[in-house]
Amino acid sequence: MLKLSHTATNVPTKFAESRGRKIAYRSIGSGDPLILCLRFRGVMDVWDPAFLDALATRFTVITFDYSGLGQSTGNASYDRKAMAQDAIDLADALGIDHFALGGWSLGGIAAQVAAALNPERISHLILIGTTAPGKMRVGPEPVFYERALKPINDLDDETVLFFEPASEKSRKAAKASHDRIAARTGDMSPPIPEETFMRLLTDSQQEDIFFDDGNYRAFLETTEIPVLVISGDHEIIFPVDNWFDLNRTCASLHLIVLPQMGHGPHHQAPEFCADLITSFINRMA
Repeated sequence: MLKLSHTATNVPTKFAESRGRKIAYRSIGSGDPLILCLRFRGVMDVWDPAFLDALATRFTVITFDYSGLGQSTGNASYDRKAMAQDAIDLADALGIDHFALGGWSLGGIAAQVAAALNPERISHLILIGTTAPGKMRVGPEPVFYERALKPINDLDDETVLFFEPASEKSRKAAKASHDRIAARTGDMSPPIPEETFMRLLTDSQQEDIFFDDGNYRAFLETTEIPVLVISGDHEIIFPVDNWFDLNRTCASLHLIVLPQMGHGPHHQAPEFCADLITSFINRMA
Protein backbone atom coordinates (compact mmCIF):
# COMPACT_ATOMS: atom_id res chain seq x y z
CA MET A 1 0.00 0.00 0.00
CA LEU A 2 1.14 3.54 -0.80
CA LYS A 3 2.78 5.21 2.18
CA LEU A 4 1.34 8.69 2.70
CA SER A 5 3.62 11.62 3.48
CA HIS A 6 0.74 13.04 5.50
CA THR A 7 -2.32 11.31 6.88
CA ALA A 8 -5.73 12.80 7.65
CA THR A 9 -4.70 12.93 11.31
CA ASN A 10 -1.62 15.10 10.83
CA VAL A 11 -1.96 16.91 7.50
CA PRO A 12 -1.65 20.69 7.97
CA THR A 13 -4.45 23.06 7.05
CA LYS A 14 -3.83 25.35 4.10
CA PHE A 15 -5.75 28.33 2.77
CA ALA A 16 -6.87 29.22 -0.74
CA GLU A 17 -7.67 32.83 -1.59
CA SER A 18 -10.82 33.27 -3.68
CA ARG A 19 -13.37 36.05 -4.12
CA GLY A 20 -12.17 37.96 -1.09
CA ARG A 21 -12.27 35.10 1.40
CA LYS A 22 -9.95 32.30 2.52
CA ILE A 23 -11.12 28.71 2.08
CA ALA A 24 -9.47 26.39 4.59
CA TYR A 25 -8.57 23.02 3.08
CA ARG A 26 -6.45 19.92 3.56
CA SER A 27 -4.99 17.68 0.89
CA ILE A 28 -3.54 14.18 1.22
CA GLY A 29 -2.44 11.51 -1.21
CA SER A 30 -1.61 11.73 -4.90
CA GLY A 31 -3.35 10.98 -8.15
CA ASP A 32 -6.56 12.29 -9.66
CA PRO A 33 -8.27 14.92 -7.49
CA LEU A 34 -11.32 14.07 -5.39
CA ILE A 35 -12.98 16.99 -3.59
CA LEU A 36 -15.35 16.18 -0.70
CA CYS A 37 -18.19 18.40 0.60
CA LEU A 38 -19.23 18.37 4.26
CA ARG A 39 -22.38 17.36 6.11
CA PHE A 40 -24.64 19.56 8.26
CA ARG A 41 -22.67 20.98 11.21
CA GLY A 42 -19.52 19.59 9.65
CA VAL A 43 -16.00 20.97 9.61
CA MET A 44 -12.96 19.18 8.20
CA ASP A 45 -12.40 17.28 11.43
CA VAL A 46 -15.67 15.31 11.26
CA TRP A 47 -14.39 13.05 8.47
CA ASP A 48 -13.15 9.63 9.62
CA PRO A 49 -9.37 9.59 8.99
CA ALA A 50 -9.49 5.91 7.99
CA PHE A 51 -11.86 6.72 5.12
CA LEU A 52 -9.76 9.65 3.88
CA ASP A 53 -6.47 7.75 4.19
CA ALA A 54 -7.88 4.77 2.27
CA LEU A 55 -9.00 7.07 -0.54
CA ALA A 56 -5.64 8.85 -0.52
CA THR A 57 -3.82 5.70 -1.66
CA ARG A 58 -5.38 6.34 -5.07
CA PHE A 59 -6.48 10.00 -5.16
CA THR A 60 -5.47 13.45 -4.10
CA VAL A 61 -8.20 13.84 -1.47
CA ILE A 62 -9.22 17.41 -0.69
CA THR A 63 -11.50 18.38 2.20
CA PHE A 64 -12.48 21.93 3.10
CA ASP A 65 -14.57 24.13 5.39
CA TYR A 66 -17.46 26.01 3.82
CA SER A 67 -17.16 29.80 3.69
CA GLY A 68 -17.52 31.44 7.11
CA LEU A 69 -17.40 28.11 8.95
CA GLY A 70 -14.57 26.26 10.63
CA GLN A 71 -11.34 27.97 9.61
CA SER A 72 -12.70 29.54 6.41
CA THR A 73 -13.56 33.21 6.20
CA GLY A 74 -16.40 34.89 4.33
CA ASN A 75 -20.17 34.74 4.65
CA ALA A 76 -21.52 31.55 6.19
CA SER A 77 -24.48 29.96 4.41
CA TYR A 78 -26.19 26.62 4.00
CA ASP A 79 -27.61 27.78 0.68
CA ARG A 80 -26.96 24.91 -1.72
CA LYS A 81 -25.58 27.16 -4.46
CA ALA A 82 -23.22 28.90 -2.04
CA MET A 83 -21.83 25.59 -0.80
CA ALA A 84 -21.48 24.34 -4.37
CA GLN A 85 -19.64 27.52 -5.30
CA ASP A 86 -17.19 26.94 -2.45
CA ALA A 87 -16.18 23.62 -4.04
CA ILE A 88 -15.78 25.15 -7.49
CA ASP A 89 -13.89 28.20 -6.20
CA LEU A 90 -11.51 25.95 -4.27
CA ALA A 91 -10.84 23.89 -7.40
CA ASP A 92 -10.18 27.09 -9.35
CA ALA A 93 -7.81 28.40 -6.68
CA LEU A 94 -5.88 25.12 -6.73
CA GLY A 95 -5.71 25.04 -10.53
CA ILE A 96 -7.87 21.91 -10.80
CA ASP A 97 -9.95 21.91 -13.97
CA HIS A 98 -11.46 18.40 -13.95
CA PHE A 99 -12.14 16.34 -10.84
CA ALA A 100 -14.33 13.82 -9.05
CA LEU A 101 -16.69 15.44 -6.57
CA GLY A 102 -18.18 13.83 -3.50
CA GLY A 103 -20.44 14.87 -0.67
CA TRP A 104 -21.90 13.48 2.53
CA SER A 105 -25.48 14.36 3.54
CA LEU A 106 -25.91 18.13 3.06
CA GLY A 107 -22.62 17.98 1.15
CA GLY A 108 -24.18 15.52 -1.28
CA ILE A 109 -26.79 18.15 -2.12
CA ALA A 110 -24.03 20.73 -2.64
CA ALA A 111 -22.15 18.28 -4.87
CA GLN A 112 -25.19 17.65 -7.06
CA VAL A 113 -25.74 21.39 -7.52
CA ALA A 114 -22.06 21.95 -8.34
CA ALA A 115 -22.20 19.18 -10.93
CA ALA A 116 -25.42 20.51 -12.48
CA LEU A 117 -23.96 24.00 -12.80
CA ASN A 118 -20.51 22.83 -13.95
CA PRO A 119 -20.99 19.45 -15.66
CA GLU A 120 -17.89 19.85 -17.83
CA ARG A 121 -15.72 20.04 -14.71
CA ILE A 122 -16.94 16.87 -12.95
CA SER A 123 -15.65 13.41 -13.91
CA HIS A 124 -17.63 11.41 -11.31
CA LEU A 125 -20.19 12.23 -8.63
CA ILE A 126 -19.98 10.38 -5.28
CA LEU A 127 -23.00 10.80 -3.00
CA ILE A 128 -22.99 9.37 0.53
CA GLY A 129 -26.00 9.39 2.86
CA THR A 130 -27.81 12.08 0.93
CA THR A 131 -30.96 12.69 -1.09
CA ALA A 132 -31.99 13.34 -4.66
CA PRO A 133 -33.57 16.63 -5.76
CA GLY A 134 -37.28 17.19 -5.19
CA LYS A 135 -39.82 16.17 -2.62
CA MET A 136 -38.91 13.06 -0.65
CA ARG A 137 -41.54 10.31 -0.68
CA VAL A 138 -40.13 9.02 2.63
CA GLY A 139 -38.95 11.66 5.08
CA PRO A 140 -36.50 11.73 8.01
CA GLU A 141 -37.24 9.91 11.25
CA PRO A 142 -38.09 12.20 14.21
CA VAL A 143 -35.05 10.91 16.12
CA PHE A 144 -32.84 12.74 13.63
CA TYR A 145 -34.09 16.15 14.74
CA GLU A 146 -33.96 15.13 18.41
CA ARG A 147 -30.25 14.31 18.14
CA ALA A 148 -28.89 16.48 15.30
CA LEU A 149 -29.97 19.77 16.87
CA LYS A 150 -28.48 19.15 20.30
CA PRO A 151 -25.77 21.75 21.15
CA ILE A 152 -23.13 19.02 21.56
CA ASN A 153 -23.28 15.50 20.16
CA ASP A 154 -21.69 12.73 22.24
CA LEU A 155 -20.86 9.17 21.19
CA ASP A 156 -24.40 8.00 21.86
CA ASP A 157 -25.78 10.72 19.58
CA GLU A 158 -23.25 9.83 16.90
CA THR A 159 -24.25 6.18 17.12
CA VAL A 160 -27.91 7.03 16.55
CA LEU A 161 -27.26 9.64 13.87
CA PHE A 162 -24.62 7.90 11.77
CA PHE A 163 -24.72 4.19 12.59
CA GLU A 164 -27.27 1.44 13.34
CA PRO A 165 -27.77 1.29 17.11
CA ALA A 166 -29.76 -1.96 16.82
CA SER A 167 -26.59 -3.72 15.62
CA GLU A 168 -23.80 -4.58 18.06
CA LYS A 169 -21.33 -4.59 15.17
CA SER A 170 -22.40 -1.11 14.17
CA ARG A 171 -22.20 0.20 17.75
CA LYS A 172 -18.62 -1.08 18.00
CA ALA A 173 -17.82 0.56 14.66
CA ALA A 174 -19.24 3.84 15.99
CA LYS A 175 -16.85 3.77 18.96
CA ALA A 176 -13.88 2.91 16.71
CA SER A 177 -14.71 5.73 14.30
CA HIS A 178 -15.22 8.18 17.17
CA ASP A 179 -11.77 7.30 18.52
CA ARG A 180 -10.11 7.67 15.10
CA ILE A 181 -11.64 11.12 14.65
CA ALA A 182 -10.51 12.12 18.15
CA ALA A 183 -6.91 11.16 17.30
CA ARG A 184 -6.36 14.52 15.62
CA THR A 185 -5.62 16.97 18.42
CA GLY A 186 -3.97 19.96 16.74
CA ASP A 187 -4.64 22.44 13.94
CA MET A 188 -8.36 21.76 14.18
CA SER A 189 -11.34 23.65 12.81
CA PRO A 190 -13.58 25.08 15.53
CA PRO A 191 -17.01 23.44 15.75
CA ILE A 192 -19.98 25.38 14.43
CA PRO A 193 -21.73 27.18 17.34
CA GLU A 194 -25.38 26.32 17.99
CA GLU A 195 -26.62 29.81 17.22
CA THR A 196 -24.82 29.68 13.87
CA PHE A 197 -26.00 26.29 12.64
CA MET A 198 -29.56 26.99 13.82
CA ARG A 199 -29.58 30.33 11.99
CA LEU A 200 -28.15 28.80 8.82
CA LEU A 201 -30.67 25.96 8.97
CA THR A 202 -33.54 28.42 9.36
CA ASP A 203 -32.25 30.67 6.57
CA SER A 204 -31.92 27.75 4.13
CA GLN A 205 -35.17 25.94 4.90
CA GLN A 206 -37.53 25.29 2.00
CA GLU A 207 -40.66 23.18 1.69
CA ASP A 208 -38.42 20.29 0.63
CA ILE A 209 -34.95 19.53 1.98
CA PHE A 210 -33.56 19.60 -1.57
CA PHE A 211 -35.98 22.05 -3.17
CA ASP A 212 -35.68 21.59 -6.92
CA ASP A 213 -35.39 25.20 -7.95
CA GLY A 214 -32.79 24.57 -10.65
CA ASN A 215 -34.03 21.53 -12.60
CA TYR A 216 -31.55 19.42 -10.64
CA ARG A 217 -33.66 16.29 -10.86
CA ALA A 218 -33.82 16.62 -14.65
CA PHE A 219 -30.03 16.98 -14.65
CA LEU A 220 -29.64 13.82 -12.58
CA GLU A 221 -31.94 11.92 -14.92
CA THR A 222 -30.09 12.96 -18.08
CA THR A 223 -26.45 13.43 -17.10
CA GLU A 224 -23.78 11.14 -18.47
CA ILE A 225 -21.56 11.80 -15.43
CA PRO A 226 -21.24 8.48 -13.56
CA VAL A 227 -23.06 8.83 -10.24
CA LEU A 228 -22.43 6.55 -7.24
CA VAL A 229 -24.83 6.65 -4.29
CA ILE A 230 -23.79 4.86 -1.10
CA SER A 231 -26.47 4.47 1.58
CA GLY A 232 -27.08 2.50 4.73
CA ASP A 233 -30.21 0.36 4.81
CA HIS A 234 -31.37 2.25 7.93
CA GLU A 235 -30.80 5.81 6.77
CA ILE A 236 -32.73 7.94 9.28
CA ILE A 237 -32.23 11.27 7.53
CA PHE A 238 -32.48 10.56 3.82
CA PRO A 239 -34.15 7.12 3.54
CA VAL A 240 -32.77 5.12 0.64
CA ASP A 241 -36.33 4.41 -0.57
CA ASN A 242 -36.25 7.79 -2.30
CA TRP A 243 -33.36 6.70 -4.50
CA PHE A 244 -35.22 3.59 -5.63
CA ASP A 245 -37.70 5.92 -7.36
CA LEU A 246 -34.91 7.02 -9.70
CA ASN A 247 -33.45 3.63 -10.58
CA ARG A 248 -35.29 3.37 -13.89
CA THR A 249 -34.92 7.01 -14.94
CA CYS A 250 -31.28 7.88 -14.21
CA ALA A 251 -29.10 6.03 -16.71
CA SER A 252 -25.79 6.78 -14.97
CA LEU A 253 -26.96 6.21 -11.37
CA HIS A 254 -25.36 3.36 -9.41
CA LEU A 255 -26.95 2.68 -6.01
CA ILE A 256 -25.20 0.68 -3.28
CA VAL A 257 -27.14 -0.13 -0.09
CA LEU A 258 -25.08 -1.47 2.81
CA PRO A 259 -26.71 -3.65 5.50
CA GLN A 260 -27.00 -2.74 9.18
CA MET A 261 -25.67 0.74 8.53
CA GLY A 262 -27.03 4.22 8.93
CA HIS A 263 -26.23 7.75 7.78
CA GLY A 264 -22.44 7.25 7.88
CA PRO A 265 -21.64 4.00 6.05
CA HIS A 266 -18.19 5.34 5.12
CA HIS A 267 -17.39 5.68 8.83
CA GLN A 268 -18.66 2.21 9.72
CA ALA A 269 -16.84 0.55 6.80
CA PRO A 270 -14.22 3.13 5.75
CA GLU A 271 -11.89 0.90 3.75
CA PHE A 272 -14.74 -0.94 2.04
CA CYS A 273 -16.45 2.31 1.00
CA ALA A 274 -13.13 3.70 -0.21
CA ASP A 275 -12.63 0.54 -2.29
CA LEU A 276 -16.11 0.96 -3.78
CA ILE A 277 -15.39 4.56 -4.72
CA THR A 278 -11.97 3.73 -6.14
CA SER A 279 -13.32 0.90 -8.29
CA PHE A 280 -16.22 3.02 -9.46
CA ILE A 281 -14.01 5.92 -10.56
CA ASN A 282 -11.45 3.62 -12.16
CA ARG A 283 -13.96 1.63 -14.18
CA MET A 284 -16.89 3.95 -14.88
CA ALA A 285 -15.87 6.53 -17.45
